[in-house]
Amino acid sequence: MAMGSLSDSDDDFNPEINTTPLVDVMLVLLIIFIITIPVMNHAVKIDLPKASSQPDQVKPESINLSIDASGNVFWNEEKIDSGELSVRIAAAAQKQPQPELHLRAERTTQYEKVAQVMSAAQSGGLAKIGFVTDPDKK
Repeated sequence: MAMGSLSDSDDDFNPEINTTPLVDVMLVLLIIFIITIPVMNHAVKIDLPKASSQPDQVKPESINLSIDASGNVFWNEEKIDSGELSVRIAAAAQKQPQPELHLRAERTTQYEKVAQVMSAAQSGGLAKIGFVTDPDKK
């Protein structure tokens, strides 16, 4: 007598699927996953050093250009004339990285002299000009 069959004849085809082996396979897979998941989540904490890959930026030198009240020009505390100023500005403009020109003028210096120095710096190729001021001392 066949199980689950409505008829008693042995010639009939039994269309039922035997699910017992499928359940056995699923239980085995479940046990394997239960065992392996904690192993996959287990990690060893390592304190690795942190490194920076940014290139070091070289600070360009600065040129201190001072103008006194009488119109004398000083290149890094050395007195120069207008012809030598143009030559030094052209030489400084060729350097890489290009230096920054720090322009300092006394309060009573004529603006015309300051404008001439700024024009010489621009025509010589210096792109960075900064003005240095002294705060009032009261």
